Amino acid sequence: MAGPVEPMTAGSISKRMIFFALPLLLGNLFQQMYNTVDSLIVGNFLGSSALAAVSSSGSLIFMLIGFLSGISSGAGVIVSRYFGAEDAKGVHRAVHTTVAFGLVAGALMTVAGVLLSPQILRWMGTPESVMPESVTYLKIYFSGSLGFVMYNIFVGILQAVGDSRHPLYYLMISSVINLVLDVVLIKDFHTGVGGAALATVISQVFSAILCFIQLLRTDDSYRLQVTKIRFDLQMLGQIVRIGLPSGVQNSIIAFANVVVQSYINAFGEMAMAGYGAYSKIEGFAFLPINSFTMAMTTFVGQNLGAGQLERTKRGARFGSLAAVILAELIGIVVFILAPQLIAAFDSTPEVVRFGVEKARTAALFYCLLAYSHSVASILRGARKAIVPMIIMMSFWCVVRVAFLAVSIPLTHSVQMVYVVYPLTWALSSIAFFFYYRHANWMNQGEMERKEA
Repeated sequence: MAGPVEPMTAGSISKRMIFFALPLLLGNLFQQMYNTVDSLIVGNFLGSSALAAVSSSGSLIFMLIGFLSGISSGAGVIVSRYFGAEDAKGVHRAVHTTVAFGLVAGALMTVAGVLLSPQILRWMGTPESVMPESVTYLKIYFSGSLGFVMYNIFVGILQAVGDSRHPLYYLMISSVINLVLDVVLIKDFHTGVGGAALATVISQVFSAILCFIQLLRTDDSYRLQVTKIRFDLQMLGQIVRIGLPSGVQNSIIAFANVVVQSYINAFGEMAMAGYGAYSKIEGFAFLPINSFTMAMTTFVGQNLGAGQLERTKRGARFGSLAAVILAELIGIVVFILAPQLIAAFDSTPEVVRFGVEKARTAALFYCLLAYSHSVASILRGARKAIVPMIIMMSFWCVVRVAFLAVSIPLTHSVQMVYVVYPLTWALSSIAFFFYYRHANWMNQGEMERKEA
């Protein structure tokens, strides 16, 4: 049997948050390796066209998966609240309702992803030269949707109760499986981009199974019992109320990024490959910040659940400061090493040029992105998910798309696509700063706790 997990409601704030965030960082690192290993192997063995096909799929994948990820994050907030309040019955109901939701949602996503991805790729203006490979990659990828969804559900539950170690162990194992399968399927069996997608699906399903076993084996309040998996309508209402804003936010922002990708596609395969390579680097660069923001959501949720308002405030302050400083240090490294990092994916000079231009436009502004994510995570932990939804949708979707709709026809410059990201990060950071300083968000979250 797995031992009990210690809540984050006692002990040193910095120590608890760092030791929770470190396994998250390593776990996110291995998670990011899935698509990055695909891109590295595809770019080096199959060429720039294949890399463009895989890279152009990223925004679409996140658009379809982001909604369910937002819902699962809402479930995590509910689980962490009940766990922090030591309400075993509440934890039990939240866990089993969340798993039931994941099973239904995963099945629906499989159908939607396979059926809709070809049409959406056409709407994105994907070049005909890479369309067949893009469709192949996405159809195989989405055929494994149930595994992806359930993995995120299971990991969300474990992280909500403060267990960030076991997901790390399972990701390490599945990442090795993914790497081996990528090499075997692409290099030895010549399966093309379909092999990269299949390797990702198999390894992700394997990690979901390991998380499932962990939840079955624990003797704590979050133990999963297969015969008890069912919808509790009252609990489902709480989960949807907290998770729906995040899900809508993720999907709409991802849709905006699909629009952005369509502008990149208009500049040709080399721009697509360079932009895609940078996106993988940015994904890695931002992992430490994501780890701190995820830790903050769990910390805030558990401590507000336990009624510890002052501890919540101090933890939020520490986590935000750590995330912003770390983000800027990483941004400096990416700015300096951009040519070498892009060339690791594809050494074609034009691909490197596009990727370096993007990196050196955005990297020094990672601190703004970190601040926005930090405040958004704190507010979600406090069950104030609508505020980050409104702010992020306003600037990361509406302003981003409007800016490109005006600037691209006037300038015909890919640089406008690069500039729009730090611009909208800055605007969202300003909005979050004023809300965080002047809104009584923590006491409002405490009142919601008492009502629940």
